Amino acid sequence: MRFTIRDRIHRLAASRVSLESSHEPVRIGEGSHMETKRIPAKLIGLIALLAAVAIVFGLVVWNASRPASTTSQPTRTVTVDGYLGGEKIGLFDDPEFGRIAAAQGLDVSYRKAGSLAMMDADQKDLDYLFPSSRIAVEYGKAQGVKAVRSDIVFNSPIVIYTHKAVADGLVSTGLMSVKDGVYRIDMAKAVTAMEANRSWTDVGYAAGYGQFRIDSTDPVQSNSGNEYAALIATVMNGGAPATTESVTRDGPRVKAIFEKSGWMETSSEDSFSQFLTLGVGSKPMTVGYESQILDLAVNKPDAFKQVKDDIVIAYPTPTVWSTHTLMALDEKGERLLDLLTSSDVQRLAWRRHGFRSVDYTGDDSIARFGVNGVVDQVTDVAELPGNQAMQALITALK
Repeated sequence: MRFTIRDRIHRLAASRVSLESSHEPVRIGEGSHMETKRIPAKLIGLIALLAAVAIVFGLVVWNASRPASTTSQPTRTVTVDGYLGGEKIGLFDDPEFGRIAAAQGLDVSYRKAGSLAMMDADQKDLDYLFPSSRIAVEYGKAQGVKAVRSDIVFNSPIVIYTHKAVADGLVSTGLMSVKDGVYRIDMAKAVTAMEANRSWTDVGYAAGYGQFRIDSTDPVQSNSGNEYAALIATVMNGGAPATTESVTRDGPRVKAIFEKSGWMETSSEDSFSQFLTLGVGSKPMTVGYESQILDLAVNKPDAFKQVKDDIVIAYPTPTVWSTHTLMALDEKGERLLDLLTSSDVQRLAWRRHGFRSVDYTGDDSIARFGVNGVVDQVTDVAELPGNQAMQALITALK
């Protein structure tokens, strides 16, 4: 039978009453000279009360010192659903991410969409949008998307993926450079070559077919293509961030460069996958995120081993940062935002998926990934154009 502390107090109090009402006389002395004396009832009551207090105090201390019950009710789990940029699917599918989310009572699901496309899509019953830049966030606001809270979660620089033969060919003509194993591509020279309709042979890669181009995702649907467009517009504006006036002037030139690529993917992850699958003949160069090759190295080591000696990561000069920003549409979305900015998820996002954060990239070198030609510090970074200029650029590219 189990008794609570209150039960024990009542039982002790009852014992005290019994002692006071029916105690026996106490005999003192020896043999026939024994003398009978009574202990005062008040003294017996006091002793009983002190004993009761001591026992109750002991029970309280004992209960407080016991470990928490392992049979407590688990945290109620809620499902959080929203649109997610494809390059972050690896993180959301990571079993460790699922465990961290479950510990906070969240079951996170997603629907893949381009950063700009998700702003135009039906958002009914969704809890969040997770595009890859503040440009997409501002575009969404212009389309009437209302977030209760938003914040930058991860960062990743825009890079250009190519192949060793292509990179070395472009180095020979000065379009690219290499120092200490790190390749860089001069974006001003690249834009000039594309506008002049130079062939692959002209820029140093004799095995290439047709005109020199750098493929990307659709700039009006996906962030990596959109930021590449911003980079081209900035180069055309003499290196200063594009303005509404410069976009009006240069918009047709930017569009002509994208038309060289023909059909474009709408997801950065699909574009990177096609680059890996189709090879140098079909995809000599393509725009992507630095995080994509780092994610591949950790999570698909066999696939990475097959391509590691051929793939070259070229940092554009200048480049731009992609700021992956979560837009919480309701309270559940806010809980997801809190989860994503927690130290556990930030650490996981860097070490297993290559997303840079303030907390983990400073003391944890990028060399941990075993990827050739990547850098700890990204230099030669351009500022993205303002919101109005970007909206004008998107309109010009439609």
